[in-house]
Amino acid sequence: MNNPKIMAYFRESAARIDQVMRQDLDMVCDPQLAEVLRHVIFNGGKRIRPQLTVLTWRLAGRGQAGGEEALRLAMAFEYLHVASLVHDDVIDHAELRRGKPTAHAVWGLGAAILTGDFLHSRALTLAGQFAGREGVGLLGRAITAMVEAEFLQARLAAAGKSSLADYFQVAAGKTGALLGAACEAGVVLAGGNAEARSAGRSYGENLGLAFQIVDDLLDYLGDSAKTGKAVGNDLVEGKLTLPLLYALELAEMGDRARLKELWAAAPEIRGGCIGEVRKLIERYGGFVAARGKAEALMEAGVLSLAAFPAGPEQELFSGLADYVLNRDK
Repeated sequence: MNNPKIMAYFRESAARIDQVMRQDLDMVCDPQLAEVLRHVIFNGGKRIRPQLTVLTWRLAGRGQAGGEEALRLAMAFEYLHVASLVHDDVIDHAELRRGKPTAHAVWGLGAAILTGDFLHSRALTLAGQFAGREGVGLLGRAITAMVEAEFLQARLAAAGKSSLADYFQVAAGKTGALLGAACEAGVVLAGGNAEARSAGRSYGENLGLAFQIVDDLLDYLGDSAKTGKAVGNDLVEGKLTLPLLYALELAEMGDRARLKELWAAAPEIRGGCIGEVRKLIERYGGFVAARGKAEALMEAGVLSLAAFPAGPEQELFSGLADYVLNRDK
């Protein structure tokens, strides 16, 4: 998103979404819950999910009144996203999130879990209020996909194996499902037909997959000062990311065996072999292949929006795709 006009739009839109969320959370009575919510929600982030809902509403229903309703529906997707982060931090025993203490590290496990539960409840309420049964269904299906993807990922890690098909199934559930639902919800609010809903959902799902792949690339190639996590962190945690999976497919027998050996080793051993793994991935084109896949997914996502009339929103969606592919954190 190097276009200053596009960058300004997304900054202003994110600030507006923050404002609406602060107003919405004024309804919370319990002071501790309110404090935890402020901590977990207003801790950075570009509000990509709710912005997708507003943008697809604009794209599918150009000229319609009801911008305030789109903003309020959009909050549901940020609340659900934040709830998943809070619960993930509990599951992973994480102490920091974006450089700040996690909710459970400050207030304890009970408060963190209940805060995530509140956000789930509030998200479903907003979806029902502004998008009816269809909205609740979209959120419900996204939650189901996210939970099942977490179970699949844990089962694959315990078994010590994974494949490209497994990788994309996990990424589709953990990341693509919610972004796809966020886009589809905007079309639902605008009264779009089945073709329009499918087109919006396709953009979001592809954006989510590309986002995950770029995360994988940054784990090896990123600047830890910008990403906020150590280089090779995914490897240390035993995650089979896309560049490594591509390298495993293309590597000669000896190097493939070495990569499998390192991935199966204890975390402290993996942590000392990050440089070796990176060189092997580079040797067999794993980074190039993963980058190419992300670009192909994003191209397909942008092309899916041809189902909608041309307009300024198309440029914004393209700008967001460019940001996802070229981000450094």
